[in-house]
Amino acid sequence: MNNKRIAIYYRVSTAEQTLDPQRIELQEYCQRKGWTVSAEYSDQISGAKFTRAGLDRMMADVRRHRIDVILCVKLDRLGRSLLHMAQLIFELDSNGVALICTSQPIDTCEENPAGRLTMHILIAMADFERSLIKERTLAGLKAARAKGARLGRPATLGAHAAKVATLRSQGLSVRAIGKELRLPASSVFKALKLAKAA
Repeated sequence: MNNKRIAIYYRVSTAEQTLDPQRIELQEYCQRKGWTVSAEYSDQISGAKFTRAGLDRMMADVRRHRIDVILCVKLDRLGRSLLHMAQLIFELDSNGVALICTSQPIDTCEENPAGRLTMHILIAMADFERSLIKERTLAGLKAARAKGARLGRPATLGAHAAKVATLRSQGLSVRAIGKELRLPASSVFKALKLAKAA
């Protein structure tokens, strides 16, 4: 590990919190191991946010193959949602980057099969969670349709149908009507059909 490029990631949820406890723990961990830290990244933002300046910079360096190992205190410093964590871990694994959480038994180095098993279990659980969410969403939509609910964006062409018909009767072209009402030509044609059907 001594020739590996080690990166450290710290995160706190608010600006009132300090990164110092995490920084001290991770730097002491590296000193005990005799590792040299090549990069540090930090954020002061909720872990529920998928996009974070420090995390985004770190993942960009992962994609450029500038990092071999990432250290953080706990898994929840990287992300709160299982789905987000699975995406991060999958991307780290795809780029050959190991993840070590110093306060948890998580170490995805190639020499640590138990840590890699933990990683694969997390990814499998996230995939299962995603399937359950999809299943519940589809069941909810089916139930709503059965009750007669109209799904999707509300139709707005009906509100334009009368105006479109009036402008058309005045001899305006479809293009001119679209320009006047700020509608695409396809919507003008649909509004004309609605007006005729009425």
